[in-house]
Amino acid sequence: MSLWLVILGMSVATFGQRASFLLLPDHVKLPVLLRRALQYVPAAVLTAIWAPELMLQKGVLSLAPGNERLLAGIVAIAVAWRFRGTFVTIAAGLVALHVFDQLF
Repeated sequence: MSLWLVILGMSVATFGQRASFLLLPDHVKLPVLLRRALQYVPAAVLTAIWAPELMLQKGVLSLAPGNERLLAGIVAIAVAWRFRGTFVTIAAGLVALHVFDQLF
């Protein structure tokens, strides 16, 4: 029973935090510093998702040239920086991963 109370309490707390930005009255304005910081949240979250996938092999940090995921990630980052297109970035990353997987 206490486990369900903890789950329910955490659900309410999480929902409250996320909904607070949407449910604020119109006369309440967020500080400029907070609004500027919130612009970087999506990039930070995405980096937290893909960085461990590129840099870890079997749970160990691997920055060696034999890490095909890291090399493919570098190719994808370069393509994203140059062309600024989601589809071309994904395609280049997948092709690079396939090529590096065959090479190593």
